Amino acid sequence: MSIENDFALIKDFDQNYCLQVFSLLPVAFVKGKGCYLYDTEGKKYLDMIGGIAVNCLGYGNPKLASAISQQAKNIIHACNYYYIPQKSELAYRLCRASFADKVFFCNSGAEANEAAIKLARSYFYYKDVNRYEIITADMSFHGRTMGTIAATGQAKFSRPFEPSVPGFVHVPYNDIEALIDAVNPHTAAIMLELVQGESGVHPADKEYIQAVKKLCVEKGILLIFDEVQTGVGRTGKMFCYQNFGVTPDIMTLAKGLGGGVPIGAMLCTDQVATGFRVGDHGSTFGGNPLACAASIAVMEEFEEKGIIDNVQEVSSELFEKLNKLRTKYNCIRSVRGMGLLIGIEFDDTITAQGMREQLLAMGFLVSAIGKSVIRLAPPLILTKDQAGKFVKALDKILKNVSGPKNVFDKIKDALPTKNQVKHSASRITSAKIDRLDELDLPDSKPDADEEDD
Repeated sequence: MSIENDFALIKDFDQNYCLQVFSLLPVAFVKGKGCYLYDTEGKKYLDMIGGIAVNCLGYGNPKLASAISQQAKNIIHACNYYYIPQKSELAYRLCRASFADKVFFCNSGAEANEAAIKLARSYFYYKDVNRYEIITADMSFHGRTMGTIAATGQAKFSRPFEPSVPGFVHVPYNDIEALIDAVNPHTAAIMLELVQGESGVHPADKEYIQAVKKLCVEKGILLIFDEVQTGVGRTGKMFCYQNFGVTPDIMTLAKGLGGGVPIGAMLCTDQVATGFRVGDHGSTFGGNPLACAASIAVMEEFEEKGIIDNVQEVSSELFEKLNKLRTKYNCIRSVRGMGLLIGIEFDDTITAQGMREQLLAMGFLVSAIGKSVIRLAPPLILTKDQAGKFVKALDKILKNVSGPKNVFDKIKDALPTKNQVKHSASRITSAKIDRLDELDLPDSKPDADEEDD
């Protein structure tokens, strides 16, 4: 039985047999090629969200597909009772590419962050030092396990599951004074995203991150960077921390690491690695041959195809074009992010959900964050031409949206036209008429199209 090409049945089965924890759009995809996805009706969509920063090589990449297929023919899973060649090679590659000396493999970003939290606490436990608190940022997102929702600085993710795991302190993002004030003798680690993705794509200030590193060194605190979303080329460097001139003690990865195959990783220095001893942590599927083979193929493609150079070039042009739209339309409040992780924030005349649906109808996929932000995290093979097509589609939508005018336009709209004044001359003093004439107001309001120009 296959329901792949029957959207009505797909939808019916999902609604009847799947837990309804996702707000689904009315589309199902059955094929992908490059940066495009194709639905059950054969309609083509430019994927500007990339499975939420997962499908870094797009769809149908020959090297990735071949690696997965070949590994599946040999061994899909081997448990961690034995050495796993693909796991060993991937760990070597990650350590060579980063600050790290050791790697622990798991299946997701949340699990990688759980491992980081446990390691930070056990590191001090084995030193017989009573440090267990971890400071994170307001509006952060670190996962959906009980530990990572406690670390997350958004109460909406933890409120239904209270009481939360204790030992986490949240402080304002990019506020070094608040962070310094939160440090106490029990502080074990500071855990930060270098770009907060799930709260609207907010990059950290470089000076802030450098000050955080200095604080950690001075106080003997571990520094954890959650790079689940920003790692593996997403921000124009292999790892986002390389944009800041600062190295962490622990880093977490997932999403793009497997090019679509689930895998997570927690990386650390040799010194911090002493916090885990045999039996302290583990994962049944972590480091399995299939996932690691896929990740090795991803890293090989980065080396051979100049993926990071492409991110830098396409990102630069995409930001430039989006900022031109921002100057053209008052309804765009902000364009922000790093590399190919971008947030576009609108004012209250445009909802993120409505914009996502409009773009979907035109064949473009994005995600909606909160009420006002759409997020872009396309495959890292996105071309300048494809990026331009997205900007043109966004431009076309905004032309049909009646956004707020600037303050001078609002003042003009609030005042009557000269014709309106003359028609009411019997009720208005001549002084007022003279004053309006001095303003040199137009005889009639401009058409909407003229205002756009």
